[in-house]
Amino acid sequence: MTAGAVQGWPAEYVERYRRAGYWRGETFGRMLRERAEDHGGRTAVVDPASGARWSYAELDARADAMAAGLSARGVCAGDRVVLQLPNVAEFFEVVFALFRLGALPVFALPAHRYAEIRYLCDFTEAVAYVVPGVHGGFDYRELAGRVRAEVPTLRHVFVADPDPGGHEPLAGVPAAPVPLAEPAPHDLAFLQLSGGTTGVPKLIPRTHDDYIYSVWGSNEICGVDEHSVYLCALPAAHNFPLSSPGTLGALYAGGRVVLAPQPAPETAFPLIEREGVTITGLVPPLALVWLEAAQRGEHDLSSLEVLLVGGAKFSEEAARRVRPTLGCTLQQVFGMAEGLVNYTRLDDPEETVVTTQGRPVSPDDEIRVVDEDDHDVPEGATGHLLTRGPYTIRGYWRAPEHNAVAFTEDGFYRTGDVVRRTPTGHLVVEGRAKDQINRGGEKIAAEEVENHLLAHPSVHDAAVVSMPDGYLGERVCAYIVLRRNAAPVKPLQVKKFLRERGLAAYKIPDRIEFSEAFPATGIGKVSKRDLRAAVAAQLQGATT
Repeated sequence: MTAGAVQGWPAEYVERYRRAGYWRGETFGRMLRERAEDHGGRTAVVDPASGARWSYAELDARADAMAAGLSARGVCAGDRVVLQLPNVAEFFEVVFALFRLGALPVFALPAHRYAEIRYLCDFTEAVAYVVPGVHGGFDYRELAGRVRAEVPTLRHVFVADPDPGGHEPLAGVPAAPVPLAEPAPHDLAFLQLSGGTTGVPKLIPRTHDDYIYSVWGSNEICGVDEHSVYLCALPAAHNFPLSSPGTLGALYAGGRVVLAPQPAPETAFPLIEREGVTITGLVPPLALVWLEAAQRGEHDLSSLEVLLVGGAKFSEEAARRVRPTLGCTLQQVFGMAEGLVNYTRLDDPEETVVTTQGRPVSPDDEIRVVDEDDHDVPEGATGHLLTRGPYTIRGYWRAPEHNAVAFTEDGFYRTGDVVRRTPTGHLVVEGRAKDQINRGGEKIAAEEVENHLLAHPSVHDAAVVSMPDGYLGERVCAYIVLRRNAAPVKPLQVKKFLRERGLAAYKIPDRIEFSEAFPATGIGKVSKRDLRAAVAAQLQGATT
């Protein structure tokens, strides 16, 4: 573990987690080696864009060759490598090569651009940057050239494209395998970006021990085994499709990973049918699109057994549509790249599945729900979620000042989520603290209003945000995307519908805006920051 880089678990917790069997002393590089020995001829990764179908033995050999080539170019244990690849097989070739080297992948998303990438390369003192050529109409080679010219430590740019645009082609890196010193299970495995929406991104340090526990613990809850076929529909570098149970979960179990170039139904549904996909994960906006497309019945989705929905709260109204529309089991997922992951269980009652966001993976996930003064609230009351456990970090990477705020003195992480806990231990997400609208002293959870809006027969999706108000401080603005071919709806009709559902008057949106689509974050979540900025700009324009 890099000295001074991360605040680790106290010794007594390390011993406790090892004794309990959570930390098994595994590393990702060794895990792949063992799966290649046990399942060498089985298909590990399918990349329909390139036609690649790599077996476990082939992925293992490719990781060895890539690690040797990177080592020959001076990439060493502890070095940081910014990885910005889309859903392509090379993502896993490079990731496992870095795991073998003990170098640290820094996971960037395809949607990131100059501001994020330059910051990541500079802050981590990255020695290499791995990109596609042109993807989604964007030329990453030009971005890489600009960043390389400005970041002194950045010695290498590797491009996963036959035309590297003046950089080194990734395909030319592999070399004859050489013996490499294996990292220790307690060493850092990689750095992820925090999901915060203010300030510069914080980096989340994950060790082999803690992250592998999150992976195999998720597998046990989600029923992932060697027969599972996981469709990676979201960006592969994001925590949710990486580990919940994700691609690493499928590979840990000896299953198959199918990479979707795009998550849209017209791309994903044929892959489900052709590859016999059994499990996948989506964020709520995509789940809504899939539900609507599935009603047309153009593809055989009968192999799909489990749909995980997470990344943001999935409304009850939408959750109730999953089983009758897709014919599969819904598992709600509520987690964070910093650690804690909650799942509804496969044998939970349907009412629990559609109304909660699950309970923690581990018996040693410690949960506190507190008020503004860090006092525990009564069971069932709403409060701020604090957590610590065997796979929740104890500090961000090289961020001592932020850590003093984000963590309590006794190591609990302040998640920023507002939740309540049911008698069964399941959590119900009431929103993020910043999504709680304070309308003249009345507190309104945006998700509650969104759930009511989604019950309207003409509403496809809804996002509720605060808008500034000189009198009340904040008022409520609802953005609505109507269903395709839905009859026109006026704001007054929507408000009438909400009143008829018994929603308190102060929760009825003061303003309703109709939109073709919502702005999205890199992972595909609705960007409420952009929506808040949009309505604030509209209000400002109306007064000038």
